[in-house]
Amino acid sequence: MSDSAATGALPAHGDYRVDPEGSTISFVTRHLFGLAPVRGTFALGEGHIHVADPVSGSSARASIPATSFDTGNAARDSVVRSTQYLAADEHPHITFASTGVSETEGRWTLHGALTVRGQTRPLDVLVERADVGEGTVNLTATAEVDRYEFGITAQKGMTGRRLTLTLDLVAVRAA
Repeated sequence: MSDSAATGALPAHGDYRVDPEGSTISFVTRHLFGLAPVRGTFALGEGHIHVADPVSGSSARASIPATSFDTGNAARDSVVRSTQYLAADEHPHITFASTGVSETEGRWTLHGALTVRGQTRPLDVLVERADVGEGTVNLTATAEVDRYEFGITAQKGMTGRRLTLTLDLVAVRAA
């Protein structure tokens, strides 16, 4: 977690609150038998980052409202929020909680657990970039989610199996 995710200063040790208004979670997947891309977003409900000393003891957690799934296509979004996919009424939050942090060749990875529709599966989040400012951290990270691992198997072939997530997070040091 440095200026280029490979070199530079680490954030100051302590707790950071992720700013939901300044942060975005975007995704890309495919549909129509993999021929057409689908792009969309989720809103961040809340998030917290703890930077420890040593950094390998750091942690992160986040909550995403399942109803915030948005591709700009109201009919598709309604179906994805339904019981066919996210079951947002029964499972209103998608959550991530880290279980560890590792560094390999100057690149940081958050290892954690993602919970979707009441199913929890491991998820690695690769920190692509971290810009450290006075009391702030701006992070860009990526992860790939296989919806089948969460029991979401509707419309195989027509709907993409994997979502590539990009997280652009702004975190402010907690007082």
